[in-house]
Amino acid sequence: MANYVLAYAGGSIPETEADQARVMEAWNNWYGELGSAIVDGGAPFGQAKTIDGNGAVSEAGAERLTGYTVISADSIDSAVTHAKGCPIFDDGGMVSVYETVDM
Repeated sequence: MANYVLAYAGGSIPETEADQARVMEAWNNWYGELGSAIVDGGAPFGQAKTIDGNGAVSEAGAERLTGYTVISADSIDSAVTHAKGCPIFDDGGMVSVYETVDM
């Protein structure tokens, strides 16, 4: 088993309390489906800045990350299968799956 970071980009925060509750329920249901595969439930990201090699600081790009989760899976293909159930897709977001490497 290896660990994989599910890196979220896009999506949005629902405006109404009812929509926020609906979205949280979808995430909680998906986390329930992942069960013991969850290593770190992660968190959404707030403000973001990018620093280049020369030390220049700028606002993060249009496809900036909006959050992450770390899961355990048998393979990257299995991690991708888990990621396909992510509720962020319902809001136009996307997920990138990265295998972590022990050093």
